[in-house]
Amino acid sequence: MSSFSPLIGQPRAVELLTQAIAQARIAPAYLFAGAEGVGRSVAAECFVAALFAAGRSSEHELRGIGQRMQQRNHPDLLWVEPTYLHQGKRLSIAEAIAADIKRKTSPLIRLEQVREISQFLSRSPLEAPRSVVVLEQAETMPEAAANALLKTLEEPGQATLILIAQSVESLLPTLVSRCQRIPFFRLSQEDLTAVLTTVGQPEVLAQPQILQLAQGSPGAAIAHWQRLQEIAPELLQQLTQPVPSPRVALTLARQIQQAVELDAQLWLIDFLQAQTWNTATTQALPSIQGMVPRLKTLEQAREYLRQNVNPRLVWEVTLLGMVTG
Repeated sequence: MSSFSPLIGQPRAVELLTQAIAQARIAPAYLFAGAEGVGRSVAAECFVAALFAAGRSSEHELRGIGQRMQQRNHPDLLWVEPTYLHQGKRLSIAEAIAADIKRKTSPLIRLEQVREISQFLSRSPLEAPRSVVVLEQAETMPEAAANALLKTLEEPGQATLILIAQSVESLLPTLVSRCQRIPFFRLSQEDLTAVLTTVGQPEVLAQPQILQLAQGSPGAAIAHWQRLQEIAPELLQQLTQPVPSPRVALTLARQIQQAVELDAQLWLIDFLQAQTWNTATTQALPSIQGMVPRLKTLEQAREYLRQNVNPRLVWEVTLLGMVTG
């Protein structure tokens, strides 16, 4: 079985990475660029597993490598994810959710994490032919962290770094220039169906609005589906209907601020924009033109939320601007 068998719908990436292994020409740094949820992290896991398995034939050894990689405790692998800062402690996205911490800002790959990468690479690999560092959502690095990483990329030593990002443009050009690019593409409907079925999420396929938001990304489809479950159905139903009065607008704004986390509010804007567009396109052209102000209002709300403007105020202004009565 190919080490890349878990990766569906990315033949170009598989070809480039398998050739690198077969020819023993492993680059010091790679950029896995593409939309979220299309297999970039899966590809990184497959690639690292193949690198660590080089020269080993024992089934017991190979199984042990796979298990330690899945648990993220292989001594020669450092997997870096964006973090929140809460009471002076860094928390991963999963840890913040598990601790039910209110998340008012977006997670970042911080300067301290980049310094830890440098410390990790300062020693020789213990078991594998090379050390590997994987940076999830590398585009979340602030400029100071990106510049610090640049120094590591210039002299990585006996190591390979894999940067996972949404696009080439989302990173500093100086970082991109030091990486071999591996492109990832959105999946066809057939491959999307195969992935969702394989991971036990076939019910998502029955949600056309979720699939539209996902745009060929199985991971995004699952994430959108999970987001949909987080918002009370009654609140969602009210938000997808015309706002009848200022009083209702203010009530809805208060409910959103109290019950929906900031990142979920940003998702909610995506959902409402998609719902607005779907409603407009099923009607006549004048209806589409009439929906443009609503779409612009929602987009403005997104920008305000990203700028840390008070969420309740943002939703009050947004929903009051949509009052139809």
